[in-house]
Amino acid sequence: MSLRIEDYAIIGDRQTAALVGKDGSIDFLCLPRFDSDPCFASLLGTRENGRWLIAPAASPLRVERRYRPETLVLETDFHIDDGVVRVTDCMVPHPHDTTRLVRMVSGLSGRVEMRLDIVFRFGFGRVVPWVQRLPGHEGFVAVAGPDMVVVWGDVPMTGRNQHTEAQFTIEAGEEFLFGLEWLPSHKRVPHRFDMKMGIEQASDRWRSWAQRAPVSGRWAEIVRRSLITLKALTHWETGGIIAAATSSLPEQLGGERNWDYRFCWLRDASFTLQALMNAGHRDEAHAWSRWLDRAIAGGAEDIQIMYGVAGERLLTEREIDWLPGYEGSKPVRAGNAAAGQRQLDVFGELMNALYQAHVGGVRRDENSWNIRLVLLETLEKIWAEPDEGIWEVRGGRQQFVHSKVMAWVAFDRAIRSVEDYGYDGPVEHWRAIRQQIHDQVCQNGFDAEMNSFVQAYGSKALDASLLLLPIVGFLPPDDPRIIGTVAAIERHLLQDGFVRRYDTETGKDGLTGNEGVFLACSFWLVDNYVMMGRRADAEALFEKLVALRNDVGLFAEEYDTVNRRQIGNFPQAFTHVALVNAALRLSEEGQDAG
Repeated sequence: MSLRIEDYAIIGDRQTAALVGKDGSIDFLCLPRFDSDPCFASLLGTRENGRWLIAPAASPLRVERRYRPETLVLETDFHIDDGVVRVTDCMVPHPHDTTRLVRMVSGLSGRVEMRLDIVFRFGFGRVVPWVQRLPGHEGFVAVAGPDMVVVWGDVPMTGRNQHTEAQFTIEAGEEFLFGLEWLPSHKRVPHRFDMKMGIEQASDRWRSWAQRAPVSGRWAEIVRRSLITLKALTHWETGGIIAAATSSLPEQLGGERNWDYRFCWLRDASFTLQALMNAGHRDEAHAWSRWLDRAIAGGAEDIQIMYGVAGERLLTEREIDWLPGYEGSKPVRAGNAAAGQRQLDVFGELMNALYQAHVGGVRRDENSWNIRLVLLETLEKIWAEPDEGIWEVRGGRQQFVHSKVMAWVAFDRAIRSVEDYGYDGPVEHWRAIRQQIHDQVCQNGFDAEMNSFVQAYGSKALDASLLLLPIVGFLPPDDPRIIGTVAAIERHLLQDGFVRRYDTETGKDGLTGNEGVFLACSFWLVDNYVMMGRRADAEALFEKLVALRNDVGLFAEEYDTVNRRQIGNFPQAFTHVALVNAALRLSEEGQDAG
């Protein structure tokens, strides 16, 4: 059975990522890219679906782990009766067309018996590769279709029952190195690379990036870890920002709310971009803007809510029926049918991202602006139509209030871009549309009896996305309608002090079952508290939220308040973005108050 989601840590090279468990097992790894089929998929099945274990033969008394400061290099210390051993895991800078992973075992004290078990299963845990031993017993080559993986090690490894195994003893002061390299199977088998140097190169690269824009203040370390996590989810070459490193981790244990998040949502990427820029990282804005222009190139009516890492449009959803799912949560999915949905809010996210990039110092780009002019022409024609909304419901389109508000944002940021940065556009025409949308939302999206905005026109349901209204500037935080909406959300969507997205029991989202509290929405409530002057409430909720992070500072998408554990895909960019923005807002307000 898999570990709890929070018992994993991420390592990555900004091309792909691996999940490493507290037990010393790498249980999820896609090669060569974030959205490739995994060769280790035991996270969604059993060890026979692929994993790489390095751990003491005896059960440890305790396990301690940490990232090296300002890096994505993971150190896990196993304490047993006979001694202490450390496993250092990282993915290292690599030449083009390869992926490299290093695992270094270091004896810290005593004498520890270790075991190694490698199970490669390509194609989402199903395809057994052809394996050939390297000369000198230093490792082996595994080949399946287009994939070749070479594994080297400082101890002899043997094959048994389609596993590769080893047992060895390590004493204080000793080190054993193990490395993995992926290449296309038509390439030559590479020579063993310098693994020790690879660890130091990875450490230096991450520290160099983290120190380019140092953060400070009360929550600096928490923010820094979230920023590194967001950077790890950004493809180094294309600039695409994925939503999470995993697929099909459930929003309810045993339920069907299991989705593939290894793609680039325009919304999530826009939020991520803003968080990085707010923390001083400007280069990401340039890279993402270039990715965006490539991805959405074509007819404006064909814009999608999400794309592949390099801008791919075809993300066909399919079920991987040979995998039982995380703790029996089926189905396991690859691809995401939400790519075909209409979500009007992405227009607002795109325009806001462009505007915020300029605020952050990105230079004017007339070509990029021309693309957005076409998008605005399309939005003008469709903003009044229903859509599937921010939460990608599968129960039919509605007139979602958040979607309309983000359409308002699109025209508002276009107007500001002209006024503040000298772009050309029909400002008076846009002002009229902006006002029309604003009037309609206030008339049809506000329920006077409830004294609150609602999820959709004519509905009595609430939605946590309404917390974004003051954040995006649709209404000021002291507007009575905003105050009433926050109060209504506190009454009806809070669960153990955290925020649910909406009431799933209505069945209107087209899915069965329930879900946990949504961590990003809970951080949005922190933002609202700060903006409303409720600083004590903001700090209390923020501290309660960050207490949910795992031992290395990572968050999934949701939290199960009954079973007290993280659920949903992991690590989740949306959650870390919301944390960064809430922490920065708290810090800014604290400075102002001082």
